[in-house]
Amino acid sequence: MTNHLLVSGSIVLYKNEEDVFQAIQSFLNTPFAVHFFLIDNSPTDALRSRLQHFLSDNRVEYIYNNANIGYGAAHNIAIRKSLAAGYKYHFILNPDVVFTPDVIPAICEYMEANADVGLVMPKIIYPNGDTQYLCKLLPTPVDLFVRRFLPGWLTQKRRDKFELRTTGYNKTMEVPFLSGCFMAIRRESIEQCGMFDERFFMYGEDIDFSRRINEQFKTIFYPHVSIMHGYEAASYKSFKMLKIHTQNIIRYFNKWGWLFDKRRKQTNKRILAQFK
Repeated sequence: MTNHLLVSGSIVLYKNEEDVFQAIQSFLNTPFAVHFFLIDNSPTDALRSRLQHFLSDNRVEYIYNNANIGYGAAHNIAIRKSLAAGYKYHFILNPDVVFTPDVIPAICEYMEANADVGLVMPKIIYPNGDTQYLCKLLPTPVDLFVRRFLPGWLTQKRRDKFELRTTGYNKTMEVPFLSGCFMAIRRESIEQCGMFDERFFMYGEDIDFSRRINEQFKTIFYPHVSIMHGYEAASYKSFKMLKIHTQNIIRYFNKWGWLFDKRRKQTNKRILAQFK
């Protein structure tokens, strides 16, 4: 059913080495024609020689930016090329994901059968097999700031609701905020809702992106296939990354509203209603 589809994907590189090889190979192992963009934001193009094995494959296109232009802006380069080439679905991947050859076909088959679905994220697991709770409601400032700096036992109840943990993560469900570590996007949703907002350098762009798509299409968690994700959580390890994270979350709330966000309230109410 899916072997006729035009499917593209992209990874943004930044000083990555071996950790990205498995992600690239996972995408190329898809059992039908694909095209893959490697967008390099590194200070130099030293990665080009390390990736030579993949660059000899005519399905792979390497683009060096000569600057770190940001996560969303770099993926937008690939998205523009994907749209221009007429690809029907575009996959956004983090460099630290690994998955089996059945993942891309299964997601495409689901999207082919559901024309109202604009964005899909599969089940995401840690290398040890535990579930990553990356299905989320649209956040309030409390969800993103208070839980970040307070002990987990003080925020657990709110976290469980925000991350939809009581659903069991074992059924297909509509979710307004899906992680940018792995996204399958229908071209029509990009054409109607736009690409990543390039004002977000890193962090926050996936909230904004999936939210905009959810306003016109369904954004779906599809747990019938899964991928492994390393989940670096750099902002928990580096003050520089924490600062970048904080700045971009502030941009998100400046754009959509801090305390007064009527559409957030309406969307979250609608999403939670599907579980009653």
